[in-house]
Parts: sequence; C-alpha cells; structure tokens
Amino acid sequence: MDGGGRLDQSLTWSGSKAGERSGPADEAPHARAGFRSRRDRAGRSAWPATSRRLLGRWGRRIVRLPPPPGVGIAASIVLIGMTLLYGVFAGGHVTDVIDWLRNARDGAANAVGFRIAAISLSGPKEVSREEVLTTAGVTGHASLLFLDADAARLRLLANPWIADAAVLKLYPDRLQITVTERLAFALWQENGRVSVIASDGTVLEPFVEDRYRDLPLLVGAGAERAAKDFLDVLARYPEIRAQTRASILVAERRWNLRLKNGVDVRLPEGKVDAALDRLVALDRDKKLLSRDIVAVDLRLPDRVTVRLSDAAAQAREDALKDKKKKKGGDA
Repeated sequence: MDGGGRLDQSLTWSGSKAGERSGPADEAPHARAGFRSRRDRAGRSAWPATSRRLLGRWGRRIVRLPPPPGVGIAASIVLIGMTLLYGVFAGGHVTDVIDWLRNARDGAANAVGFRIAAISLSGPKEVSREEVLTTAGVTGHASLLFLDADAARLRLLANPWIADAAVLKLYPDRLQITVTERLAFALWQENGRVSVIASDGTVLEPFVEDRYRDLPLLVGAGAERAAKDFLDVLARYPEIRAQTRASILVAERRWNLRLKNGVDVRLPEGKVDAALDRLVALDRDKKLLSRDIVAVDLRLPDRVTVRLSDAAAQAREDALKDKKKKKGGDA
C-alpha cells in the first residue's frame, strides 16, 4: 500500500499476470502434450474397432442383398463346362474334340464358298495322289481358307521320296500342288538290311521290289553318302562296272570291288581312276580277271599284287615241283 491506504497494483491485473507467468503458464505445455498423446492413443486404439464394425456392417448388408439375375445359370454353365473339360482330358478325347472343332470350322468356311473344288497335282510318280493329298491334309472336309500351305509343304517334305514341294492356294476354291521326287539311285546294305537310296544318300524305302534289282549295290557304313562320287568314277570304266557285283566301302576311307566271278579288287584311298586304268590294261593284255584268282590288290601305285585261288595256288606249287624234278633228272 502507499501512504494513502491504496494498493500499488490492481489485484486482478497482478493476479492474472502472476498466474500466467508462475504456475499455469509453466505447466500448460506439458499438460497439453500429455492430453494430446492420450487422445492420439485413444484414437489409434479406437480405429481398428471402428473399421471392424464398419466392415461387419457392410458385409451383413451385402449378404442380405439378393443375387444378380442369371448368376445361378452362369454358375451352372461354368460347372458343366469344367466337368466336360475334365472328362475330355481324363478320357483321352482331346484329339477327337480338336478334330470336331476343326471340322466345324471348315464346314462354316465351306458354307460361305471356300470349299476346295479343284486340285491340280503334278510331279509325283512313286508317291500316289492319295498319299500326297492325305499328307498335305487335304480331305473332303478341308476348306481352302483354313488350309495352312506352309505346314502342308513341310509335311510333304517329310516323305523321303519328295525332294521339294510347292503348295499354292488360288482363291476362292482351287489348290495347286507341285512335287519334285527323288530318284532311286542304288541299293545300300548295312547290318544285313538292304534299302533303296537316292543319290544324296536319303533312304527311300526297304528293298522289296524286283524293279530295283539292277541298281548298283553298295555295302558298308557311310557308303550311302560317298556312293555318288565313287559311282561317277566307276561309270567311266563300263567294262569294269559291268563285271561289278558290289562296291564295298572299307573303314569309310576306300573302296573294294566284288566282281561277279568272286574276285575282289582292292582300290587305293586316292587316285582311284589311275588304279582302274591299270586294271583295265591288265585285263585287256593279260586277261587278268578271267584267270583263277581271288584278289587283285591295286593299293600300291608301283605294283599289282594278285592272289591265286587255293586250287590255282596248289596247281602252281605242283608245277614248280615238277619243274625242279626235271631239272634234277637232267643233271
């Protein structure tokens, strides 16, 4: 108080300022922070429960909703379809189903004008017309629209007789197939089996028909691949080729000739034509191939070795003995 009994400051002003500075002002931030943390924790703990309540409420509403129209029919169709698919796979009817779908597809294409009405086929001699069409996939139900020309050509080329083929679709209803066949070139024997082969070594078919009997006979592993070059050389010596029964490839390196009279002619690995020249000259001058011999060895370039038959060798040995006896008696 001052001397007049008055207060120096207003109690209201003094009390409010002091309260803000001293007690409440210092403790308020901590109190507010604690309140907010408790409120956040309460909010976070309440959110999952609220979400569960909302989801449960929506789920109950959805369950109470009536199903859309046609759901039962669609489910029945799906179930029947799955049952049919299981039956198809379990019963092994996949091929039948594919064939049925293919026929249905071709039938639809044929109905609108893509039926194969005319087929032009040229080239085949060894392969029949029916075999060509069946291999190419051309049947009475096939449509030109869905015929795969490239796939048909590849199927034709899988036949060993067919060297090349062309399949051309001429819309709306014509098909043209051209086939180039391999020719029977020789007979090839390996492991006791004789087959007809082409000049490139392709095995065409087993040897079962007499019309191939006069073809050259080749023997040995790899002979089918090396035959063309060798037979081209042998063809230049018709007198030797006419006497040849079989050409035998030895160790896939060189050839022997088995003549019709049983004589074996052993040829060198290289310079076969030079060896055949010598053989022709010996047969012309000495009648070598008509003698009682079993083999002629031409593998060395500077000499010819001849092996006599057993009878000829015995006769020669007896002749030499007689000659020695005569010489001894004369002495």
